[in-house]
Amino acid sequence: MNEHMTSTPTSTDADRTSVLEALDRIRAAWDAGDAAAYAAEFTDDASYVIFAGLHDLGRDAIRRAHVPVFGKWQRGSRMSVQVLDLRFVAPDVAVVLTDGGIGKGARIGHDKVQTFVMVRDGATWRCTAFQNTKKNRLFMAVNRRAVERMADPNPQ
Repeated sequence: MNEHMTSTPTSTDADRTSVLEALDRIRAAWDAGDAAAYAAEFTDDASYVIFAGLHDLGRDAIRRAHVPVFGKWQRGSRMSVQVLDLRFVAPDVAVVLTDGGIGKGARIGHDKVQTFVMVRDGATWRCTAFQNTKKNRLFMAVNRRAVERMADPNPQ
């Protein structure tokens, strides 16, 4: 995973590595199609919101929701994630922004942006809140052009 990391006085290299390892376990569980292992990477009371607006609350609900995901429409899919930002907002809480996607081909397009709120759970890190947003490429292009047109021609 590529990553841009923002350090705080309370984070250590070991903490950053542990958070990245937790994200890698999430990816590996998805790739294996293992709903139990996937859900195990979330806290008991985690919130999980997908791009369609559906949400699950709690590890068991996340597991139950992913049994048909892995058994049917995403069977055999793989996850690709690139870390855009990793910051510690408290010693035991990290917010991770990622760019990613899922797919079955050799190349997986990154068509979504995710936010993971990771918390220290004993010796490991788990996700306590997840939000997945589908990119709207047309809106992104229109927005970028509008921002460029409105940019201050005389920045200080």
